[in-house]
Amino acid sequence: MRADPEKPRLASTIVLVRPHRTGFQVYLLKRSGESGFFPGSYVFPGGAVSSQDRDADLWLRHSDLDLQGVELQLGGNLPAVEALAYGLAAIRETFEEAGVLLASHAHDDPSGMLAVCERRKVDKLSRDWLREWAASGRWQLLLSRLARWAHWITPEAIKPRFDTRFFLAFVPADQECSPDQQETIHGIWVTPEQGLEANLRGEIPLSPPTLVTIQELLQYSALRELQEEAKNREWGESRMPRLVRVEKGAVILEPWDPMIQEKKVEFDLSTLKKSVLPVGQPFSRLWLYEGIWRPVGV
Repeated sequence: MRADPEKPRLASTIVLVRPHRTGFQVYLLKRSGESGFFPGSYVFPGGAVSSQDRDADLWLRHSDLDLQGVELQLGGNLPAVEALAYGLAAIRETFEEAGVLLASHAHDDPSGMLAVCERRKVDKLSRDWLREWAASGRWQLLLSRLARWAHWITPEAIKPRFDTRFFLAFVPADQECSPDQQETIHGIWVTPEQGLEANLRGEIPLSPPTLVTIQELLQYSALRELQEEAKNREWGESRMPRLVRVEKGAVILEPWDPMIQEKKVEFDLSTLKKSVLPVGQPFSRLWLYEGIWRPVGV
């Protein structure tokens, strides 16, 4: 008898973007080798939604959007209160892991933001740090800086499982990204093409949803094109890939793969080796081989 799949935990991720020449770069963090989820892989900042993120009454008093604004900006197929919780988790986790705080100081004091970012580097943040800062009355969280990007659900065969909303945000000019040296041990800015090429070389091993997201970003050659997309993008359908174990690795079938619904799926190692696609080619499958997820053809 088949066991029921683990219920996914709610989580948020932010694709951080900054201008670069005529285009843009995204920020990637390398997860610690001790991590329980894609250890050693490069990912976007993010983490699980906590019970505190669900305190709508508190956060609406300290955010730049009211509940109707949250629904318009982040809702779509999500109830506004749930979208608010995802948004709060995104802001909180992004500061904890990457050092970027999407917030404004009540007195518009640049030194206040600098002090906050410096404090993160030397002090261990308390579990309630965001609640404490909000209660001080000096900060307003900028939910309006978040844009919807995609909704991913971890395949049933991978543990732990997450039900994750991917947001996109443009990094404020007065802030710099840095890993926390605990959950994340290295950070790097790359263009989408650089990230995909370095993944194939094994220099920046990407997690599967990170790889797919960067592949999607390839179609936006200019920053203004991505900014326009961010203004109007909806969540779209949820994406739950399927993982198939193979010799010396695994294959992930993305939801748009033609074999995603077939009961029995098998792959030959020699065929997979011949099917690895160059950067930029559309794909619906990722093959894990020698620690690297590689796009392969059908």
